[in-house]
Amino acid sequence: MATRGVFQLTKLRLNYCEFSGSSATVREYIGNGPLVAWARKHDNVAIEVVVRNGKHPYVEAEYQHNTTRHQICLKNKPDTKAVEKVFDTLRNRSGRKISKITQPIKTSTPSIQGVWTPFLNLQNEPKFKVQLMGSKSNME
Repeated sequence: MATRGVFQLTKLRLNYCEFSGSSATVREYIGNGPLVAWARKHDNVAIEVVVRNGKHPYVEAEYQHNTTRHQICLKNKPDTKAVEKVFDTLRNRSGRKISKITQPIKTSTPSIQGVWTPFLNLQNEPKFKVQLMGSKSNME
């Protein structure tokens, strides 16, 4: 997610195995060129490819504020589009942990204009007539 027009993702680390079947789609994504195309399209993101034999594939994302890292497992993804969708999901995140809002939000500094309601100050407004246009019976 862009904060003030700047995407927060700075680095993706792609870990995979050279031999296991669970890494087959990731190896295809790296070898056939979609990874290079994605990297050229998003040139502000550094991509590091790490071989870890005997382990399931995963991608780890690092963000600008360096407080959290997100890991998503890429084990047995059906096709390269699914891997690219994971990359796009990590790129569009802010990197911050999701916090649940459990109580209504209250402020100690209310709005200077006050709380708006649709019936505010209608008693002071001048009376007006409502007319339907379109038929002669309504115009009389």
